[in-house]
Amino acid sequence: MEGKENSAKLYYNTEREKLQMPEYGRNVLSMVEMLREIEDKGKRTEQARAVIKVMEMLNPQVRQQEDYEHKLWDHLYLIAGLDLDIDSPYPAPKPEVLQAKPVPIPLKDKPIKATHYGRNIESIIDLIAGEEDGEVKTAMIRSLAIYMRQQYLIWNKDSVADETIFKDIERMSDYRIRIPEDLTLSKIATDMSYSRPGMGINVGQAVQKKNRNNRQNSRRNNNKKNNR
Repeated sequence: MEGKENSAKLYYNTEREKLQMPEYGRNVLSMVEMLREIEDKGKRTEQARAVIKVMEMLNPQVRQQEDYEHKLWDHLYLIAGLDLDIDSPYPAPKPEVLQAKPVPIPLKDKPIKATHYGRNIESIIDLIAGEEDGEVKTAMIRSLAIYMRQQYLIWNKDSVADETIFKDIERMSDYRIRIPEDLTLSKIATDMSYSRPGMGINVGQAVQKKNRNNRQNSRRNNNKKNNR
């Protein structure tokens, strides 16, 4: 029983005060709380400079920021809940500035019509739609279709009909672009490499593997028939 009475009580972080600056830990918070107990303002300021040095060692990446010393003093005030009377080389941050909401980044509300092509393709389609009909516009459509076919192969299947790409162009242009009837695309080479970003998936190799497997299966079936 006596041992239990003398044992130290364990505290969980969930039971403690929430840290304003978690990157500095609770030891720095304890130091800041001790600063408030120093009656002499000169000594309190001197100890605050020592705490700043500790904070710099605990968070060395702050040195990569512009005017990092100013940021450290701001962090000190934040840890103290803006309640710290010291002679700081920088003015204390104001509560209204800290509580101000960040300026929202304007985003385009218009959804992407085809995510596997991306929004840049839509911009290119708008550009081509404004061109006059002729050889230049046809060449632009052909180049765009070849690129879109490549993107389609990366994210969807190992084969795609040219008509599918043409229909996508017309649909994404709101039918401002009409594909010329005689427009054709070059055939896809079997050794072409279409790698999906971050996935290590090579569509060109997948096509080759599929064709190789089909040939092997065909040989096996022929051999079985001949051996009967």
